Amino acid sequence: MITTKGLTKVYQSRGREVTALDGVDLHVREGEVFGVIGQSGAGKSSLIRCVNLLERPTAGTVTVDGADLTALAGRGRRPGKDLRAARSRIGMVFQHFNLLSSRTVRDNVELPLEILGLSGAERTRRALELLDLVGLADKAKSYPAQLSGGQKQRVGIARALAGNPKVLLSDEATSALDPETTRSILQLLRDLNQQLGLTVLLITHEMDVVKTVCDSAALMEKGKIVETGTLTDLLATPGSRLARELFPVTGDASGPESTVIDVTFHGETATQPVISQLSRTYNIDISILGAAMDTVGGRQVGRMRIELPGRYEDNVVPVGFLREQGLQVDVVPAAPGAEPAPVTEALVKEAAK
Repeated sequence: MITTKGLTKVYQSRGREVTALDGVDLHVREGEVFGVIGQSGAGKSSLIRCVNLLERPTAGTVTVDGADLTALAGRGRRPGKDLRAARSRIGMVFQHFNLLSSRTVRDNVELPLEILGLSGAERTRRALELLDLVGLADKAKSYPAQLSGGQKQRVGIARALAGNPKVLLSDEATSALDPETTRSILQLLRDLNQQLGLTVLLITHEMDVVKTVCDSAALMEKGKIVETGTLTDLLATPGSRLARELFPVTGDASGPESTVIDVTFHGETATQPVISQLSRTYNIDISILGAAMDTVGGRQVGRMRIELPGRYEDNVVPVGFLREQGLQVDVVPAAPGAEPAPVTEALVKEAAK
């Protein structure tokens, strides 16, 4: 539904060039909720504003629902008729709501319908439908100043849906809200995704947002996508940074003569007594250093950090047993901050025997 290829955005600042996006390739499938996460300055906001061409890319292409928006943009500074038509199928939710204080809630939702040229009666009917959809049917005649932050964001979402878009873009839509309100807004976005078949692209710096609502995610750093995939695939990818941050566990080895591993359980394996089976089968003492269970991407997932006696070479068979049960196993490096210890092809073959 959304594809960017080689997307680059360079800004001019005080006589020098600042590269906000550096050849970004991104693919968001139809009907999914896709999260882009990264620290401030990573390029997330530039990316989402280039997707609907609020910012013109310096290079690269943006395709939404089969339409090449960069080709429709032309060379003029003002968007042409074709680009405006394509944008009408893309809704946008902003961090700070961007509501007009002089207009009622209903009038704020009607604003994009006015621009589209709908009649007054049709605008009112559509606005009231959308306010009911977001749970604010009783606030139609209120003004933004009379609403809470969460209610204002719901109005912003209703306004973004006014033109029956196929794609909804969310620019840090929950970062100004308290945790409880954030959960309610994320649930609303998920409900809209399922009820309306919306494709949702959201940017955030909060890993809990990705964990709660997203099907897929991408990690951005310094204007580049450094990791991307479905949450299920990421959790099953050895050494995935996103997986570690989505589901962190901690705990240090008791000594140098031991092996520490992170074991990820998902699907049916999350309810199986695999660790106790391992201990009984190989008659080894296992120390649990840390453990957690949560819901990620709508699926129950568990992660456990355990310590096995002896070096990795002494634990190839027990590790192989865990992998045979369908578990993801990552060896934790002994040195803080180092990359996971490499597992050689010979050791993998030995573990599979």
